[in-house]
Amino acid sequence: MLRLTFLLRKQPNLSHDEFYRYWLEEHGPLVASHARRLGVLRYVQVHTLRDEAALTAAAGMAKARGGMEPIYDGVAEAWFESRAALMAASSPAGRAAAAALVADEAKFIDLPNSPLWLCHEFPQVNPTPENLVATPRSGLVKLYFPLRMRTDLALSEAHEYWYASHGPLIRRQAAGSGILRYVQVHRVRDERLDAAFTRARGTAVEAYDGHAELWFERAALAGSTPEQVAAGRRAVADEAHFIDFKRSTIWLAKEHVFVDHL
Repeated sequence: MLRLTFLLRKQPNLSHDEFYRYWLEEHGPLVASHARRLGVLRYVQVHTLRDEAALTAAAGMAKARGGMEPIYDGVAEAWFESRAALMAASSPAGRAAAAALVADEAKFIDLPNSPLWLCHEFPQVNPTPENLVATPRSGLVKLYFPLRMRTDLALSEAHEYWYASHGPLIRRQAAGSGILRYVQVHRVRDERLDAAFTRARGTAVEAYDGHAELWFERAALAGSTPEQVAAGRRAVADEAHFIDFKRSTIWLAKEHVFVDHL
């Protein structure tokens, strides 16, 4: 399974309400209408929470890490069966569908400042059932943590530490820290596909090396219990072994599922 992660910044002339309305009501259905032509098995919009409590929580998490990049306005996520399936979507009909989507993206997304990349998922903490979603009407929130690795580490070394050392640490303390689901999403570097995606959009921002996703009940984010406080400190201390915090970012969000054939 191959996944596309597309971090979005809104066009500066739009308010946040205008941006989210267009994305949800106009662009989302357009993507869904082209999904089969493009080989998209699942398409999810991840909308950044902008209420005071969510923004305060995100600022606190960034402060605990010594300061981070500004948060994004959301994420578009698309899943494909394989690289071959994604390449097969380059038929004339697929190319026309992709061009229509990019043209529509330009109406509300600041494309040069919205990076996108391909990745693979590595689930770490799974609920039963596994399809946990932070829908707008649920009490769940999704923590989104796009990260770039420390430049003094080889990328393969940093990814290995993230998977083999940091992952087990978070799994061990998941119950005490209120984590219901945790997925590591590692970037897959593919020069041909990367160039096609970024060239079509004029992308100017460096892609991230991956991102972490964690789902919580919103009340658990207060971090008021001794177990939560200790778990948070251990997590941040260990992240410093491989993450460049100044070039990473973190926020809270809700999910809107448009296509799901998985």
